[in-house]
Amino acid sequence: MEAGFNNTTSHTDYDYPDSYDNTGPRDDIQNVVMCIVISIGLPLMLVTIFALLSLRVMFTSTSILLQVRQGQVAPIYVINLLISDIIQLCCMIAFVSKDETLMTDIVYDCGLLSSVGFMVCISLERYLVIVHPLWYRFKRTIKISVAVCAVVWALPPVYFLIVFPLVTDKVTLIVFSIILIIPFPLFIFFLVRTLRALSSSVSVRSDEKRRIVGTLVVVLLIYTLLFLPIIIRFLLEATGFDSSMFHYTPKIFVRLSPLADLLLYIFIRKQTMSNCLASVCCCIKESNDPTTSAVTVDDI
Repeated sequence: MEAGFNNTTSHTDYDYPDSYDNTGPRDDIQNVVMCIVISIGLPLMLVTIFALLSLRVMFTSTSILLQVRQGQVAPIYVINLLISDIIQLCCMIAFVSKDETLMTDIVYDCGLLSSVGFMVCISLERYLVIVHPLWYRFKRTIKISVAVCAVVWALPPVYFLIVFPLVTDKVTLIVFSIILIIPFPLFIFFLVRTLRALSSSVSVRSDEKRRIVGTLVVVLLIYTLLFLPIIIRFLLEATGFDSSMFHYTPKIFVRLSPLADLLLYIFIRKQTMSNCLASVCCCIKESNDPTTSAVTVDDI
């Protein structure tokens, strides 16, 4: 997060100049990381979004509605997740080129918070498929999906335009800590409840169940490895703890989140996930019984 902690015009309690003064060796490392993320992530995301729009949505609302009826709501959230990642990557270009401004920081923070929101939406959708399949099948509509996406996009700008100018840096740290810590127990809850409901679920095929669990596990791992460190950093800084190393390292982890979201998309894809799971099952069976034939998982 940038805007809430580097705005020296209205928030003077916390001043971290490393965001604007990219001259130290640590900032050089951060710039190298951002260059790698931009060069890999930006073209892949553009290709992925184009593939999702052309092959699944077909640029028409009719196809979107058909997808929702067929139980494929996740691609809608994935497209929005990747768009939020592209926003972050565009801001990283400004960071690397030293054209960073307060507005750039705010846009980056909005993109980052939106990506967290869409990660929650994806996990919730996967959870509902297993735990509440009947409700998910008959109650989901395109209007609900669009409304959820609109809320996720609207909340971060509302905070930065209305609330952020009125609060101090310490309050901002606490607010961001609360915002970012809320999804973490949700991800754990979705995964645990999904695992418990797997044995009694008969409406979802077994390979689809494994793919859904794999998606939830990947989301939890991404959030634990990339976002939990910066949550701890915010909490420590809110209590007055000051460590330049601990302030610097979590920022690098967060910069990697767009690439991690691409990994999440790979796991959501049915064919890719099924092939990975088939390979794992095949290796396990071969290690236990050399005469056992390879396991194949049908693409759904």
